[in-house]
Amino acid sequence: MSDVVPPFAAVLLAAGQGTRMKSSLHKVLHPIAGKAMMLHLLDSLAGNAAGGGAPQKIVVVVGKGREQVEAALAGRDIAFAVQEEQLGTGHAVRCAQAALAGFDGVVVVLFGDTPLVQAATIDRLRAALTADVAVAVLGFRPADPAAYGRIIAADGEIAKMVEFKDASAEERAVTLCNSGVLAVRSSDLWPLLARIGNANAAGEYYLPDIVGLAIADGRRCTVIETAADEVAGVNSRAELAAVEARWQAGRRAEMMAAGVTLVDPASVFFAHDTRVAPDVTIEPFVVFGPGVSIESGAVIHSHSHVEGAHIGAGASVGPFARLRPGTKLGAGAKIGNFVEVKAADIGAGAKASHLTYLGDVTIGAEANIGAGTITCNYDGFFKYRTVIGAGAFIGSNSALVAPVTIGEGAIVGAGSTITADVPAEALALVRPPQANKPGWAARFRAAMAARKRG
Repeated sequence: MSDVVPPFAAVLLAAGQGTRMKSSLHKVLHPIAGKAMMLHLLDSLAGNAAGGGAPQKIVVVVGKGREQVEAALAGRDIAFAVQEEQLGTGHAVRCAQAALAGFDGVVVVLFGDTPLVQAATIDRLRAALTADVAVAVLGFRPADPAAYGRIIAADGEIAKMVEFKDASAEERAVTLCNSGVLAVRSSDLWPLLARIGNANAAGEYYLPDIVGLAIADGRRCTVIETAADEVAGVNSRAELAAVEARWQAGRRAEMMAAGVTLVDPASVFFAHDTRVAPDVTIEPFVVFGPGVSIESGAVIHSHSHVEGAHIGAGASVGPFARLRPGTKLGAGAKIGNFVEVKAADIGAGAKASHLTYLGDVTIGAEANIGAGTITCNYDGFFKYRTVIGAGAFIGSNSALVAPVTIGEGAIVGAGSTITADVPAEALALVRPPQANKPGWAARFRAAMAARKRG
């Protein structure tokens, strides 16, 4: 038998209407960890580790709402096939035949609403399709087999596949279930699909029927198993939340195994691309959006939300801080409670400890931003940038009206509204002189009390 790994193509089924989601957004575009379900699956295919590499071709079968799917996948090397009528999974795969014309190799069929299938599992499924095997099926054993189709097999060889409604009591007692994911050679797939019928209650053409046809022809079909969590499908909001929970649990375990401290793991939520170095501490109730990277020694305090930000070594964020896209914190920088930061480059050791908005700003090393400071970066039409030099001190409750530059080492007095550049090492004061009127308060209270007595 040749050791050459045959090429493979992937057919992703995404034509289902997803009515149980009750959403105007196509089902396969609902996010898991901030990334559309379909994109999770495509990334697994791109990362395929087998000798044959990534698939030569990917065909996405679309139906109602296909414009959304096509737009979401624009720019990728993907072909689309349209299933105009929803006539079952077998019919959906047949719709991909024209897009795979001339392809000679293994076809792996996957489902756009089953987003957690991993590259390594696809590799194992392909490897199970040896020269004497017609179809390799991915099976699983859920805690509750419920109404899943059953796989009757011994030592990995399938004797029968049966839908739950057609199964006998003995067959329903079998715990090995059909995920729907399978691998089959293109030279076998199309002839088998042409033979399946729709003599069933739904009047649909079922993809798993090709297994029964192959067995009837005297061909071998095999099943490999994977964890139930990996093939969990999403057909409702509740199932979407359940798959999100599974993904988060797995990523939390990976983070802790890699040396990240999660004080309360269940309350921390990662995005699909969150990168955290060892010796980072993350306190409870922290949420990461896409595009976050954190260097070693940083601490993310509780109730913080971080998205699109790079956090330097030893930096401190929160509690109750919000870092928005475009934020870069230098080593040892501090963003404290109730501080919002956006499109900001904050130098090493700089700090904004509380109650501050910093948008479209560059802050030099060791600068101090006092409580209540805001960068006034938007005039209703355009955004402008503020530059604060290294070692500058911005007093509390200051408004910096961009575009404006505060020089290195400069001091801005508390309560100032800065509308012009401040030179390095200068003091800027923008407030009227204080006037004290002795006895005024006592006289005022007496007059008001008299008026109240009438």
